[in-house]
Amino acid sequence: MTSTLELPLRKEFLLPINGEVGANRLWNESDKPCTYLCGNSLGLMSKRSKELVEEEMSVWATRGVIGHFDHPHKRGWVGLADHARSYLAEIVGANENEVACMGTLTANLHLMMDSFYKPTSERYKILCEAKAFPSDQYAFTSQAQAHGLDPAEAVLELHPRPGEFCLREEDILQVIEQEGPSIAVVIFSGVQYYTGQWFPMHSITQKAKEQGCICGWDLAHAVGNVPLSLHEWHVDFAVWCTYKYLNSGPGGIAGLYVHEKWNDSLKPKYAGWWGHDPSTRFAMPPKFSPIEGAGGFQQSNPSILAIASLLGSLETFKRAGMMAPLRKRSIALTNFLEKLLFQSKHFVSLKDISTKYQEGQGKPGFTIITPHDSKDRGAQLSLLFLPLGTGVMQKIFESLQSHGVIGDERQPDVIRLAPVHLYNNEADCETAAKFLDIAFDKFAVSI
Repeated sequence: MTSTLELPLRKEFLLPINGEVGANRLWNESDKPCTYLCGNSLGLMSKRSKELVEEEMSVWATRGVIGHFDHPHKRGWVGLADHARSYLAEIVGANENEVACMGTLTANLHLMMDSFYKPTSERYKILCEAKAFPSDQYAFTSQAQAHGLDPAEAVLELHPRPGEFCLREEDILQVIEQEGPSIAVVIFSGVQYYTGQWFPMHSITQKAKEQGCICGWDLAHAVGNVPLSLHEWHVDFAVWCTYKYLNSGPGGIAGLYVHEKWNDSLKPKYAGWWGHDPSTRFAMPPKFSPIEGAGGFQQSNPSILAIASLLGSLETFKRAGMMAPLRKRSIALTNFLEKLLFQSKHFVSLKDISTKYQEGQGKPGFTIITPHDSKDRGAQLSLLFLPLGTGVMQKIFESLQSHGVIGDERQPDVIRLAPVHLYNNEADCETAAKFLDIAFDKFAVSI
């Protein structure tokens, strides 16, 4: 079948095969590609990434330290992060000097929080979504504690309305309006990791600025997934990892953004030599002279192998035309998967979830807690399995994996499926929907 959504990019990625991912399908399918719908957790390896990493390994083997300045492929290691930075700036909608390719997500978050979170007796709260990714919650708590504050008072978490799973835009804006004078930093996830909700980033940022708050974003699940315009939206800072939709590999190098309006007034507090002016960096001067903008926050020289892996994927993004055409394709794919799931006899509408489901009763089924409107979500659909807390999700997850359908589980009741615009297609969506129904049918027989 030739997919109407197909781009000539799938062949540029290495898809795991059924026999290597724990699938238990017919022997003649063991060497076929699995149905990989887990790019929201770990993106697939691009062939270009593999090629670049192997090239850098060869340069290391043949040139050693000389590769920093004299590189056979004109990618001297001293400037390799700058190659990635230009692509990242385009993907997040920023100027190049506002972006740095560096560190890891939570380390970068702490750097930014330490720079921007300056609590006073009047303005001291950190506003975030309840059930943010745990690493973010740990960071907010520790930042409050580092300033001698009680996190129970300093960290203000927004919960969805009773019976709902996602935050409403009007509720977020209302809290910022009401609590604004006491809020130091507003920081949400661009895309919420559990529900897949894409927060209204522009309106939240605007409202935060109106109230005199700093506004930052954790873009771990948003970068490479949805279009971003950080500079135009006047976002103060943002951080992200690159191993999800940017396909940089497990634990890949991360990134950060600082709006250029802070260049004159905000200097790195924790200086490192890689943030020093490159023109005098190797003269080893005793006084730190930071690069203007986000680059000044760099500390140690970055992992070349990690950057090479990221760079391979970023080059693939560039060949695809970056986020505008990819977003169009993402919407079509995610809508198609949702349509197939709606047609399942095991699907239960959110509005039809009764009290008995919540109390562990009722026939096994699933619903979708990700917003239906494409403007409120990226590539991810989060499936909630019913009745809650009865182990239905785990049984379905194991069955899907046995058929080579790879999503990811979030205990106790959610499976996340993400048809990624760079390498997934309609056939993947059809396979996932088919084996979901088969899993339910098998489960029904076993109970």
